[in-house]
Amino acid sequence: MYLNYYGFREKPFNLTPDPRFVFLSKNHREAFAHLTYGINNRTGFIALTGEVGSGKTTVLRSLLSQLDAEHYRTALIFNPCLSPSELLQSINREFGIPARTSNISELLDALNTFLLQQKAEGRIVVLAIDEVQNLETKVLEQIRLISNLETDREKLIQIVLSGQPEFVQILKKKEMRQLSQRITVQYHLKPMDFEDTVRYINHRLEVAGGRGGSLFMRTALKRIYRYSRGLPRLINAACDRVLLAGYTKDKAVINSRIASAGIKDMRTNAAPYSRKRSLIIIPTSVMIAVIFTVGIYFTWHDILERFNAPQKIEAKEEKPKIDPVITGEELYRAMAAELGKVPYSESIRRAFNNLAGIWNVSPVPEGVDLTEPNKLERAALDRELRLYTFFGNLGTLLRIDYPAVLELTMPGMSEKRFISLVGMENDQFLIDPPVEGRRSLSFSELEKYWSGQGFLLWKDPLNLPTHIFSRSKREKIKQLQDILKKAGSYNGHLTGIYDINTRLAVRNFQSSIGIEQDGIAGAQTMMFLCRYVDRFEAPRLTMAGRK
Repeated sequence: MYLNYYGFREKPFNLTPDPRFVFLSKNHREAFAHLTYGINNRTGFIALTGEVGSGKTTVLRSLLSQLDAEHYRTALIFNPCLSPSELLQSINREFGIPARTSNISELLDALNTFLLQQKAEGRIVVLAIDEVQNLETKVLEQIRLISNLETDREKLIQIVLSGQPEFVQILKKKEMRQLSQRITVQYHLKPMDFEDTVRYINHRLEVAGGRGGSLFMRTALKRIYRYSRGLPRLINAACDRVLLAGYTKDKAVINSRIASAGIKDMRTNAAPYSRKRSLIIIPTSVMIAVIFTVGIYFTWHDILERFNAPQKIEAKEEKPKIDPVITGEELYRAMAAELGKVPYSESIRRAFNNLAGIWNVSPVPEGVDLTEPNKLERAALDRELRLYTFFGNLGTLLRIDYPAVLELTMPGMSEKRFISLVGMENDQFLIDPPVEGRRSLSFSELEKYWSGQGFLLWKDPLNLPTHIFSRSKREKIKQLQDILKKAGSYNGHLTGIYDINTRLAVRNFQSSIGIEQDGIAGAQTMMFLCRYVDRFEAPRLTMAGRK
């Protein structure tokens, strides 16, 4: 309603998470540092607590999205109100481990085999579980037992437990002492202070295309801070209502009076239901009874006449039946049936061609085998594109922001199948092929059977190597320095030497886009650099479905 009035491209204060709006305050960065320290030092258990709406899930998503898929395997479990066996099945499924049994011992064996394989390949496995305060004692005990999967020297899995402050009290219980003693890194996420709240609000305004610091007066910001106490979720709710109040009063700048009016309106609408009910239920019941009695009195004669008179039959236009949108298990059965129509090799070829069409390059002909990674890479190079294989979660994919192909593990199918994510619409992923009329799927619907692996295509107009480091040719390093300069991360001369200034520039760029800061211009860094510079146009996952 207020978007055009204030010049926004989209709503700046949606409550649903969006990686493009992520803002890490001082407290969030400190929490992030604690989690990173615990993971890289293989401490086993790390706990993150904070009030409702403090940004715990934002920290988790940011953390997992920055863990390079080449060195980490990650999984995130939301709202895990599950039994011990269901939790293990969910964990295995998130890591892409076939979970065809409910037997805890077999599930643990499969997980242990996976962890040993990842260790042999040099990866750290990270499991994050959100809303842990809702877990039963027996499920928490099962999580503790998972941490027993270890070698003589180190833990095989790093487990991040995130929850509300009640989780701290749960850990103090006598039966939880074994789990509590294993948590060696713990951080309580506090609300933002006033200055970070201001930066947070201005950041979201600017991402949405607004005026940033010139829209809210400082007095209005103080009013919003007093109401929200620095909690991001409450800040979003307050700012959204305050902007609506400014729009309805035709105010181009939000002052403290407008802010107070918006917050007051929000508080009024959020009055406890039980209180409202006690105030209205009795008079409402009386009024209904009176209206019913009066209505019967005045319409009784008309009712008798209608009953005795011959009925007139009027032709009514038949409304077309709208098929209900399939969800839940019905959706997954339909997905298995749809994807099972074609064999594994054809599934991957069609998925590759979906991406090829988005990039406006020629498709792979029928009968060509793409089942091996080197064949996929060859097909991409033949079309002057690069192939990037990724592991992770959908948060990572959104940060990369390219159309992609996901590998799915469907029940009852011995081989995996592939589905293409070609865009986004109303916070849902547009898919190809459609499933029983469904052309889009939500985060949770996709994550249920996603193996955690996928691939995408990208393009480098400069044809630089996917890894540039100190031994690379001087001309290639010069080109890298030039792109970094255009991206605003490098201020030195184009020396052609991968010196400390170049490495620092790469790290600064990596930090600005939220990926691992290793100072190496690897494939993921080069993807972002090529897209970051305006003259390099590329398809965007989050823009493809927008109009």
